[in-house]
Amino acid sequence: MSKIKIDVISDVVCPWCVIGYKRLEQAISEMGIKNKIELEWQPFELNPHMPIEGQDVEEHIEEKYGATLEQQKESQERMTDFGAELGFKFDYFKGMRMVNTFDAHVLLEYAKENCKQTELKMRLMNAFFGERKNLSNKEVLKNELEAVGLDSNKALVFLENKETRNKVKSVEKYWQNLGVNSVPTVVFNKKSAVTGAQPVEVYKQILQELLDS
Repeated sequence: MSKIKIDVISDVVCPWCVIGYKRLEQAISEMGIKNKIELEWQPFELNPHMPIEGQDVEEHIEEKYGATLEQQKESQERMTDFGAELGFKFDYFKGMRMVNTFDAHVLLEYAKENCKQTELKMRLMNAFFGERKNLSNKEVLKNELEAVGLDSNKALVFLENKETRNKVKSVEKYWQNLGVNSVPTVVFNKKSAVTGAQPVEVYKQILQELLDS
């Protein structure tokens, strides 16, 4: 049978994207169907106009979503609990900064060509949420590439290629034109999609229906 194609549209600094993916991964693992899945990460920037120096997370969330510090604290605690259940560490801290993630998305394209996309995606998410690292810093990106066994020199040449950067921009636009305006959005066989971090059981139900069809 042909594999189920899953496109996960997400950003590396999106906590719900981590939770959604880890739940999807759990569903696939519990169903024992890893060999029947072809998963690809697709780029989405939550803050495409974020300057290189970034912005304080608390200030950013208040400005963008109108969330008070108390609401943010509650949300972060909830995320930390969800992450712990799924074996992922969220380490929110005072002075944490939201960053520009475009370079990270370009490097994920490089990782895809080298069959390491999911490894790099998770490495970057762990670096940002669990290790207090700045994902817009080239030195940080270089280290994370090497951590998953990728050639960082080749990757950084790839990163500076204008054609490559334009390609990633056009892929972002492609998904936006299809109506993707929030992440995570998980698309199954390019036909149906769910948004937000769904419970494990929901992913299982969707996958089972696709297997049965």
